[in-house]
Amino acid sequence: MSDLFEGLKQKISGRNLRIVFPEGLDERIIRAASRLAEENLITPILVGNIEQVQAKANEVGVSLESAEIYDPATYAGMAELVAAFVDRRKGKATEEDARKILLDENYFGTMLVYLNKAHGLVSGAAHSTADTVRPALQIIKTKAGVKKTSGVFIMVREDEKYVFADCAINIAPDSNDLAEIAIESAKTAEMFDIEPRIAMLSFSTKGSAKSPETERVAEAVAEAKRRDASLVLDGEFQFDAAFVPSVAKSKAPGSVLQGDANVFIFPSLEAGNIGYKIAQRLGGFEAVGPILQGLNAPVNDLSRGCNEEDVYKLALITAAQGL
Repeated sequence: MSDLFEGLKQKISGRNLRIVFPEGLDERIIRAASRLAEENLITPILVGNIEQVQAKANEVGVSLESAEIYDPATYAGMAELVAAFVDRRKGKATEEDARKILLDENYFGTMLVYLNKAHGLVSGAAHSTADTVRPALQIIKTKAGVKKTSGVFIMVREDEKYVFADCAINIAPDSNDLAEIAIESAKTAEMFDIEPRIAMLSFSTKGSAKSPETERVAEAVAEAKRRDASLVLDGEFQFDAAFVPSVAKSKAPGSVLQGDANVFIFPSLEAGNIGYKIAQRLGGFEAVGPILQGLNAPVNDLSRGCNEEDVYKLALITAAQGL
């Protein structure tokens, strides 16, 4: 695990990356932001009443000298944010609406990212996933050619690293969604120095069972290959056929994957969520994430049960995504 994050630190160090934390009064956020600033990895932007944030930092005994604190109620550039928000929402919000909406710390922070005043955003310590993701989908939006954002976990155990997706966002992805998730997951894998070898998972291997569910995955394989022929990708696979060489040799002898997959695309959120938690709790893997992918700029969602270390690590990931 330490190697994983040391690599990220090397990538972002000295790049003057700025990450906004809308939950600036949260002790976990303050402690992590102080560490990140003192290590000269990023410039944290904490959102909240300036005096209250500073008082909280003093209370917990950390310095925010190298961080910035923005209060939406007094922010000097609010007029610029309001005008940009009205334009971005294309008639769905008046200027009066925008001024009210942008007092919300997540909307305010997301606009800072949209206007390139920050490279990414980390929230969710005290907000729901919906509260964190909704502003990103409305303002930052997905990349050209990407219809939906998705969520991945990097599963780490000693020297092993795998990507599991989608385990966070899309409940019932169709074949196009699955193809898109696979392509975006390959990019995320590369960010963590994982050379992606992608298995599209199902309860069938290469037509051993026939159903709408297995055919949907098979269609996703064809679509992903059509969109990016350079991908090392195959399916549909049962997990053992994707991961165990002897099973791959028996069930899919002609596949480009021979039990050496490292990026696993689950057929549904239900399967993905169950899968990563089994690996975490029974397999002893650490689950890093969820990492949101497919957006024009990085926005990532913490668990409300997170600790300072979780905040610190997700900020490193977010900064690396912002390169």
